Amino acid sequence: MKFFIIILLMLNTLFAKVYYAKVEPFELRIISSNVSGLIIQANEDLIGKVLSSKPYIKIDSIVDTKELKYIKNKLNYIQETINVNERILENLEKDLKRKRENYKKVQSLKFKSSVEKDREFSDLISNENLYLNIKKEINNLKIQITDTKLREAQLTRSISDKNLIAEGFVLYEMLVKPGHVVGISTTLAKVADISKAKITIFLDEQDLINASKKIVYIDGKKTSYKISRVLNIADSKNISKYMAQIIIKSPKVFSKLIKVELKNE
Repeated sequence: MKFFIIILLMLNTLFAKVYYAKVEPFELRIISSNVSGLIIQANEDLIGKVLSSKPYIKIDSIVDTKELKYIKNKLNYIQETINVNERILENLEKDLKRKRENYKKVQSLKFKSSVEKDREFSDLISNENLYLNIKKEINNLKIQITDTKLREAQLTRSISDKNLIAEGFVLYEMLVKPGHVVGISTTLAKVADISKAKITIFLDEQDLINASKKIVYIDGKKTSYKISRVLNIADSKNISKYMAQIIIKSPKVFSKLIKVELKNE
């Protein structure tokens, strides 16, 4: 019995699929600009280093910053104007209430001439129109606040987009220099996520069966890793092959060529 088990183990090893692949960063991002402007900072000394919360690329945002300050002041002034108008509106409302009551009294008095009654009515209408105009102005100011807040949001986003941060990522490549003028969609840099790593191999169609259950050996050593991703659409370059990825712990050195074996349990 032991003899047959040994034979099976040998056959399992003999027919194990062997692949060679590079250990790559979990993700490589190509960073493009969302804005136009002049590059004022692009430190190439950061290449190969883990980036902090400080910007690794800066695009000139002086004008945006000044405009944002003015926009905030403008919002305060508009709100103050609304507050004043609302107090005026309250006073007008009280005054109108009295004028309406007075007009009703005057209207029923027979000893008042029609001229006097018309004068009272005209005064009432004038005050009502003033009340409506103040109310209309308040509504227009509120619309202006909405438009101004939208501009504030656009400027805030623009300033953020001009200070590029990729905390925790490694700067893989810097593609611009200070003094360059960039536009929207200009490629600025490449950054890599090295918190994990991935191994990409290409399987034959028959290897897709139960691929996620295979035991993964790396450089001859059994691991607890499993195939994490399998694409069941044939690769455009590796004809009749299907891409599979294994997510592993981050190594000390990337791009190292390793041997990967997939064995049955």
